[in-house]
Amino acid sequence: MNIEDYRNYCLSKKEVTEHFPFDDDALVFKVLGKMFALASLKRWEKGEAFINLKCDPDYAQELRAEYDSIKPGYHMHKQQWNSVYVHSGELSVKLITELIDHSYDMVVKGLSKKLRESLN
Repeated sequence: MNIEDYRNYCLSKKEVTEHFPFDDDALVFKVLGKMFALASLKRWEKGEAFINLKCDPDYAQELRAEYDSIKPGYHMHKQQWNSVYVHSGELSVKLITELIDHSYDMVVKGLSKKLRESLN
């Protein structure tokens, strides 16, 4: 997965916007104002690309045990976020997109009922 594929996939989801809230490096994707994915553009350019994604805590542990390329979220809440290293060669594009979907769904689940209903 390259940076444009990642960006386009995230933006294809309902009510997603992109931001640089921290600096000009950390590209953040939000659904209705809540962050579900972020990545360092500089790290991507260096070939060290990873995406921080929200994850169910139990599932996060399973993923980390199964894949060396999935680690506790860098600079994030370690129980609820994973860093997914996309250029390791270990993870398929299908799995990466499933993890993006999972993160998006986790954030949507935490939104108010009114906001969730606005997605339909």
